[in-house]
Amino acid sequence: MEQFQENWKKVEGLLQERFGKVPDLEGILFLIGINELGMLPRSYKFSKEQKQDLMHIAVCTLLSQEGYFSFSGKDDDGWPHFIVQKPIDISGIMDQELLLKRCIIRYFLSDQTNA
Repeated sequence: MEQFQENWKKVEGLLQERFGKVPDLEGILFLIGINELGMLPRSYKFSKEQKQDLMHIAVCTLLSQEGYFSFSGKDDDGWPHFIVQKPIDISGIMDQELLLKRCIIRYFLSDQTNA
């Protein structure tokens, strides 16, 4: 658990450095979703539904590391889609958050460490 905390602090440090503050978990998911969607014009505005879709893309991307989803391709608008590979067997908000955080660590630090 100590290694997890150390790695989480590294991710927070990267985000602090890049954005001037550390976003909450939803903000981090939103950023990952935008990254996975690809390049967009700076002035692009997302609707509330699109913001939710971006967070869904992030969750699917992250949980694909654990075999829960697999990437199935992009639609005509360039939005990624995923296929469920196995049911998510993690119950409880705290355990789900811990799983997402472990995957976030791997996402950001994959070339630096094993989370």
